Amino acid sequence: MASDTQYDVILAGGGLANGLIAWRLHAQRPGLRILLLEAEERIGGNHTWSFHDGDLTPDQHAWIAPVVAKRWPRYDVVFPDYARTLGSGYASVTSDAFARVIGAALGPALRTGVRIDMLTPTTVTLAGGEVLHARAVIDGRGVRASDRLALGYQTFLGQEVRLAAPHGLTAPIIMDASVEQQGGYRFVYTLPFDEHTLLIEDTHYVDTGAWEPERLRANIAEYAQTRGWRIEEVLREEHGSLPIVLAGDFDAYWRELDGQPCAGLRAGLFHSTTGYSLPHAVRLAERIASFADFTAPRLFAAIRDEAQQEWRAQRFFRLLNRMLFLAGSPDKRWRVMGRFYRLSPRLIAHFYAGRLRLRDKARILSGKPPVPLVAAFAAARKIHPRQIRNPE
Repeated sequence: MASDTQYDVILAGGGLANGLIAWRLHAQRPGLRILLLEAEERIGGNHTWSFHDGDLTPDQHAWIAPVVAKRWPRYDVVFPDYARTLGSGYASVTSDAFARVIGAALGPALRTGVRIDMLTPTTVTLAGGEVLHARAVIDGRGVRASDRLALGYQTFLGQEVRLAAPHGLTAPIIMDASVEQQGGYRFVYTLPFDEHTLLIEDTHYVDTGAWEPERLRANIAEYAQTRGWRIEEVLREEHGSLPIVLAGDFDAYWRELDGQPCAGLRAGLFHSTTGYSLPHAVRLAERIASFADFTAPRLFAAIRDEAQQEWRAQRFFRLLNRMLFLAGSPDKRWRVMGRFYRLSPRLIAHFYAGRLRLRDKARILSGKPPVPLVAAFAAARKIHPRQIRNPE
């Protein structure tokens, strides 16, 4: 069944990146005919996206403020041998706020509960045969499997819980690596939304995307008990497996896309080490909203250019990832991040923003390495995916 409706831009998948693009286009380019398609009954899924103050400009902070559920003026980290408070602001966007604000803004430009059978750079075929046409279609449906990338994974399960008594936290704990490591870099991530409500997330940097939800749930229960928190109710649960890029062939990956504009994780627009993607999604939304030409070739070229700039900027982060995953015992991976968090707050802010300066990189690599030196050099040399998948 064909549709006579012609759009300027169709966004396939209502996740973070496409949701922000649609919202920004709606606000900045109200004359455009846009459509956001989502398979579930609401956009945004079941997620929490966080970012540091230094990741965004003041103008960017201002326009995304309506979807920010909570802000804190500082955050904590904990490692087996020390703890530290960083006086840098931190904020989180929740799926509830994201769906409520953006859904209301888009109105009829949003269709939920629709399944996509096939898409091309200019068409979307829905389950049932309806074909939608656009000058450009942006695919934002998550990570695309490709042997052009060598990946580690950040797997996690989080529970938003209500406690029987106040938890006593005044700031997020974005890494508590004092816990048992369990075969990879493991830490617990905790966001205090109010005095009785927390998101407790058990996170693992591991070699495969496989995960064991029951073990992670048991870890959360044990962590809460250790902290003296009695969970009265689990309000919701979220889980995921984020790619951590060790090496890749950028040009080959984008040739595989064959002219299909894409966004978010599918475009490789995320921090290679932390997996944070909101700052990248904000920048891409602003860039696309500034365009005059919304043809598929123009969007594909511009998004590829954005991704290529990020790929080059994150070369050093891929090196750090190889040291983290390839150069030491999995249970000792925490030492890499533990050493990093002893550095200056300014350097740490540059790290999270993905904008390390030359002297920052030199400082990170100086001194006694937290992994065996020979193994570190060997890991540094593995710059192509096949070198990691087929070690000599």
